[in-house]
This record gives sequence, structure tokens and C-alpha cells, in this order.
Amino acid sequence: MDDAVPPTDLLQEGQQAEPEYDPAAPAPLNVPRAPTGDAGVDAALHRLGDADHLATDGHVEVYEDVHRGLRDALTALDARPGPPAPPSPHAPRS
Repeated sequence: MDDAVPPTDLLQEGQQAEPEYDPAAPAPLNVPRAPTGDAGVDAALHRLGDADHLATDGHVEVYEDVHRGLRDALTALDARPGPPAPPSPHAPRS
């Protein structure tokens, strides 16, 4: 018999057995994620929190999804028209 966890028949009423420590069990990393102000980027970073509740072998799917979202946000920046470029100092003036 394992002495680390008392048998349930020896527990007092209302008392619960302590769960066994499992180093491979999912555990939150509690990494702070500060808002960036960009809704797409913030949503992708928020998705990282989903990995906290998954076993390690489930992290890849979350990381690939976040990577795809961040890549899409960067691609969207290239598609937006920016301000006009300042005139080149070497361009001939009319």
C-alpha cells in the first residue's frame, strides 16, 4: 500500500485524498501576455493560454495555430496602403 495517499476508507467525512503529483500533467505556465493593441495579434497571443490545459503533445497544434495567426497579421500589414513616401532628395525638381 502507498503511504503517500491515504486510502479513501480512512479519510474523514468531507475530506478528499490529495492528488498524486504527475510531472507530465498539464500545468499553466502563467506567462503574462500584454495587449498589443492589434486585435489579430492579441487573439493569437490569447490562444497560447490554451496550451496550459493540454499535455505536451497537444502544444504543437496550438503553437502552429498561433504562428499562422501572427503570420496572417504580418501579411495584412503588407496589404495596407501606407503613407506616401517622402520625395527623394536626389529626384529632379520641376
